[in-house]
Amino acid sequence: MGLLDLFKKKEEEPKNNSVLLSMPMFNNDDSYDLNEIILDLREFWGLEVTEISGDNETATFNINGQLVAVAQMPAPIPAEEIEETASYTYLWNNALEECSNHTTHAIVSVLSGDMDNVERHVIFTQLNASILRTSNAIGIYQGMQTLLLPKALYIDFANLLLEDILPIQLWIYIGLVDEENSNSAYTYGLKEFGKTEIEIIESEMQRSDLYDFIIAIASYIIESDVTLNDGETIGFTADQKIQITESKAKFLDGNSLKLKA
Repeated sequence: MGLLDLFKKKEEEPKNNSVLLSMPMFNNDDSYDLNEIILDLREFWGLEVTEISGDNETATFNINGQLVAVAQMPAPIPAEEIEETASYTYLWNNALEECSNHTTHAIVSVLSGDMDNVERHVIFTQLNASILRTSNAIGIYQGMQTLLLPKALYIDFANLLLEDILPIQLWIYIGLVDEENSNSAYTYGLKEFGKTEIEIIESEMQRSDLYDFIIAIASYIIESDVTLNDGETIGFTADQKIQITESKAKFLDGNSLKLKA
């Protein structure tokens, strides 16, 4: 069964979570080795990998009961996609230059299923990290989240899972906008967890502090499955009360929750 056939089959079935997709990129027509990935998943992450079907070209298997798929693609990701995402990235210096010569990529997917969405994202991260660790991949492109992440940084963030810390930076794009005498920030990807995106507009906080703050808020929302609502307040101390207001987004489509920080 080809990968496209597998997607078609899954789309015909009831699904509780959307498919998670990433694209590891390779130079010099390199790719991954399925056996090395399986070994790393078992030995580094301690995961149960079963029902392995396929080969290096296309394969499906279960990780702790969650169906995943990997496939080689003998062509680069379209340049316009990389160029657009590279214009937003600040976590990969020289991203456009370093990605411009990649020759092949893989498609990595965690299929829809009954597993908790956070658990699915954890498996997604572990699978991507195992591919990166066992191959010469240069990095990962996640178009749905406008994320373009270099190999070493992705692995470092993924390893936070070993300390029971969620690698939010691999799941959500944090936009940072320099404005006159202020800084703004926004999330892009909370919607994948059924949450409303967040914007902090014209904050007096320094850029790095604002980044840490919005990451902490996003982590809290995802890890605790919290839904913020218009008119409520949020804070990390008993005295901190940050007003939450829902209105038309400034940097995103639709509405967002504005936090005054």
